[in-house]
Amino acid sequence: MKILVTGAAGFIGFHTSKCLLDSGFDVVGLDNVNNYYDVNLKRNRLKILQDYAQFIFYEISLEDQAAVKQLFKKETPQRVIHLAAQAGVRYSIQHPGVYIQSNIVGMYHILEECRYNQVEHLVYASTSSVYGLNTKYPFSVHDNVSHPVSFYGATKIANELMAHSYSHLYELPTTGLRFFTVYGPWGRPDMALFLFTSAILASEPIDLFNQGDMERDFTYIDDIVEGVNRVVRKIPNPDEDWSGSLPNPASSSAPYRLYNIGSNNPVQLMDYVREIEKNLGMKAKLNMMPMQDGDVRKSHADVADLIKDLGYVPKWNIKDGIKSFISWYIDYYKVNSPTA
Repeated sequence: MKILVTGAAGFIGFHTSKCLLDSGFDVVGLDNVNNYYDVNLKRNRLKILQDYAQFIFYEISLEDQAAVKQLFKKETPQRVIHLAAQAGVRYSIQHPGVYIQSNIVGMYHILEECRYNQVEHLVYASTSSVYGLNTKYPFSVHDNVSHPVSFYGATKIANELMAHSYSHLYELPTTGLRFFTVYGPWGRPDMALFLFTSAILASEPIDLFNQGDMERDFTYIDDIVEGVNRVVRKIPNPDEDWSGSLPNPASSSAPYRLYNIGSNNPVQLMDYVREIEKNLGMKAKLNMMPMQDGDVRKSHADVADLIKDLGYVPKWNIKDGIKSFISWYIDYYKVNSPTA
């Protein structure tokens, strides 16, 4: 089977592509390799993927409809994992236009090509940010999500709605995955674990928002990839029990599904910092900050549907996950480890 992975040079896209390649799939990677963060990190991920004979890569932007159309025509992927997007909650406040082009226009182009090329299953990335002002924990895919607090979250809600319309109108099977604070080796430099690790090693202060009173459902990359790997193989059918008089947001009378992928074990931010300190053998300098726009105090994933439908329970904890990341970081950046 041939699978198209968009965002293949990204954190989740790289790991997903590598897992699929190791499982024997042919993988077509798409990425525009933009400079939102370190391009060298993206290029080095791609070098690993390009060692596989069954991997082919296209450096194009999703906004380029003609290029996306040509790729689909040439490669004819049977399934698509759409992970490419402009990420970042805070960046979306300063640069909303970028998110319209990448997340909305880009998603439209993917939907159109999936529709016209008889793609068997479109799996796409959503986010825990869709839950916005919700404070009913754990966050469930069966709850309403109509109050985002960031423009990034709003674009991802829009993606879910766009996917549903194509599932309904054209019987295109789609599955949206709401990822919860993903971390691990080869991670994004704008995420907390990467930022905290580099700052502590440089003896620089780390910013803790809401005075450090935050909880996150930190999810290790291997748990995310295992969930994606299972989902892409399971084509959704219409939900026979679905009713318009009491609509379930997580399914539909169309071939449409939504899942959370999280650890289902929220961790206090201060405990996360302490675990990083322990692995580095250094104390963090803390810069306590007020809550920032677009942020939420707590995230907590209800993964019951993931367990019920896919038979998968996320396995990693922060003790093992942070240790794995820091081991990679020290090796990748050739750091003289303080604990060595």
